[in-house]
This record gives sequence, structure tokens and C-alpha cells, in this order.
Amino acid sequence: MKRPFLLLLAAGLLLLALLASLALGASDIAPGQVTRLLLWPDESTESLVIHTLRLPRTVVAALAGAGLGVSGLLLQGVTRNPLADPGILGVEAGGALAILVMVVFFPAAPAALFVPAAFLGGALAAALAYGVARRVGVTPLRLALAGVAVASLVGAATRTVQLLFEERAQGALFALSGSVAGRTWEQAAQVAPWMGLGLALALLLTPRVNVLALGEDVARGLGARTERDSFLVTALGVLLAAASVSVVGPVGFVGLIIPHAARALMGPDHRFSLPLAALLGAAFLTAADILARLIDKPAETPVGILVAAAGAPFFVALARRIGRR
Repeated sequence: MKRPFLLLLAAGLLLLALLASLALGASDIAPGQVTRLLLWPDESTESLVIHTLRLPRTVVAALAGAGLGVSGLLLQGVTRNPLADPGILGVEAGGALAILVMVVFFPAAPAALFVPAAFLGGALAAALAYGVARRVGVTPLRLALAGVAVASLVGAATRTVQLLFEERAQGALFALSGSVAGRTWEQAAQVAPWMGLGLALALLLTPRVNVLALGEDVARGLGARTERDSFLVTALGVLLAAASVSVVGPVGFVGLIIPHAARALMGPDHRFSLPLAALLGAAFLTAADILARLIDKPAETPVGILVAAAGAPFFVALARRIGRR
């Protein structure tokens, strides 16, 4: 009974966050009016603000938050590393660099290629981080440190491209800002199919994630094909993170905080913690975006800064706890 209640509670929190996202901003709109205009749009300014500006932005924030939350849960499960996160492992930085390369060197490429490009960049960055950690022996802390190093290296490459091709790179700055401000229905449509497919596949793969989380020896003893399953789950985690990065840019720590919260509330069974992570991730990033609008109203703070302010102390505390083991 506890698990269905937690899922319903998380869904309720997400619904409240979505409604608040539509109501609050540079100009506030009453919640009752928001509901009425959602169902029966008219020619008023409020209706235009809701349907043209805030609704696509809210949809993008919810999709990206769900993707990052589930991505972190998958990566932590398959690596058995509580510090695994798409940002910490360099996946987000690799995806951001890939999108920048697309904009600078292939300006005529369709936006539909952004997610595959970000997936390739994120996968290469994650593989490099794992390769570096493997040379000195893979432990949770070493893998996280290798990921941070790779993310810094990739970030330096990103800044170099921006400096060398400043005019061409302008088109990518908006996409890589770590914000959901100004997102449109076109960008929501760009990421929704990838996110929907990725989340559905992730839910189907949860029994395999449960087995992999027990360790390779136990998983093999249970008849699992560990290499194949690890590859599939990792690729899916990278895909979800890449899809998120393609529309909001790198927003670190969502994939670290949300999986820990989901497992603490729902337990280690990924069949239940994964749906909760999706709901909590969507609500978390949507709520962070609301705060980003209100903290310096009418100006907007990039949501990535606010999430980092919450996530960095969490990461340090978690790393210290693991380091003492």
C-alpha cells in the first residue's frame, strides 16, 4: 500500500509543480484562471502567455527532469556506484560538446539529429571516464573523479570551440545554457519521442537492472548475460541524458539527487523506484525552474545554477561518506 501511495503523492507533487509553472513568472496568473484557459483558450494576453510561452517550457522542463532522474538511476544501478550521475560521469559535457560541434560545423543539419549527436558525445565521454578509472582500479570514488576530470577536459574543449568560432557558436549558446527559458513546442516535439521511448524501455529493463545491481558474479549465477545487459542499460541511461541535454543543456546533479531520493522512499527494487524517479525528476526540475524565474524577478537565473547550489553539497557529503567506508 505504501508504494502506490508514494507514486500518487509524487504524481500530485508533479501536478502542483506544473500548475505553479504555468501560473508564476514575470506576471502571475491565478491558478483558477490557468485551469480555465488551459481548457478553453481565448484571445487574451494570459492565454497567449500560457499556451505559447509557459506550457512548452513546462513540458520541456518536466521531460528533461524525468530523463535525468531515470538516467542517473540506471547508471547507478548498472555501475553499482552511488556517485554515478550523467553530469559527474561526463555524459552531459560530452553531449553539450557534440551539439556545439553540430551547430558550428554542420549548421544545415536538422534539429532531429541533435539527440543522436548528443548521445554519441555523451557515450564517448562516459567511455573515456570509465577507461581512465579502469587503469587505476574502478571504485565508486575513482570513477566519479575520472568523470569529473573528463567533464572538465570536455568543458575546456567546448570553451575553445566557442572562442575560435565565436560567431558560429552563438546559435548553440541558447541550447547549452542550462536553462529552460524560451523553450518552444518545436523543442518539446524534438525531444518527446526520444524521451518517451527511452522511459518505456527503461521500465521494461528494470528486472535486468535489479539483477545487475547484485554484482557480476551473482548476476552470472542467475543466468544473466551481464555484458549485453550492462551495455543496454548504460546506453539507455546515456540516451536519456543526451535527450535532456539537447533541449536544456547540461544541468548537473539532478541524476544524482533524484535516484537517491527514489530509492530511499521506494527501496532498491528498480521496478518501483524508476517510476518514482521519473516523477520526482520532472517535479524537481520544474520546481527549480519556477524558483529560477522568481528569485530575481523579472530577470531569470539559469536553472542549472540553482540545481548545482543544491547538488554540490549533496555530492560532497555522499563522497565523504563513501570515502570513509
